[in-house]
Amino acid sequence: MGMLGKIFTWWNGATIGTAWQLRRKRRVGSDSLGNVYYEGGTDPNGLTRRWVIYNGANDASRVPPEWFGWLHHQVADLPDQALPPVRAWQKEAVPNLTGTGLAYRPPGALEKGGRRAAATGDYEAWTPGE
Repeated sequence: MGMLGKIFTWWNGATIGTAWQLRRKRRVGSDSLGNVYYEGGTDPNGLTRRWVIYNGANDASRVPPEWFGWLHHQVADLPDQALPPVRAWQKEAVPNLTGTGLAYRPPGALEKGGRRAAATGDYEAWTPGE
C-alpha cells in the first residue's frame, strides 16, 4: 500500500496521523510479536496515556497478557520489571484464530464435512402434555 495506505488505513499498523502524534511520546518497549508500546501525556482521569502500535494487522488479541495489563494500568511498571519471569510450563499467547484455517471447528461443523457422530440412543425427546 505504501504511503497512501499509511495515510488512509488504520487496520495495518499506525496511520500517518498516529505516527505524527507518537513522535513526542516515549517508546517504552516491544513484545515478542513486534508490537511497539508508547506512553506520554495524561487522560482526563489523570492516568498516563498508553498506546500499542501493532506489527501487522490491528487485532487486540495479538497483545500478550503482560502488555495488556500494562496498557490497561493493571500494573504500574513495565512487564519485565513488575511481573515474575515466565515459568517453563506457561504457553505462548495465541492470537484470535477466528476466520482462519486454524480456527476451532467442532465435530459436525460444515468446514469439517458436516457429519456429526451418530446419536447414542440415550436421548429422549420431551413433548408437552406427557
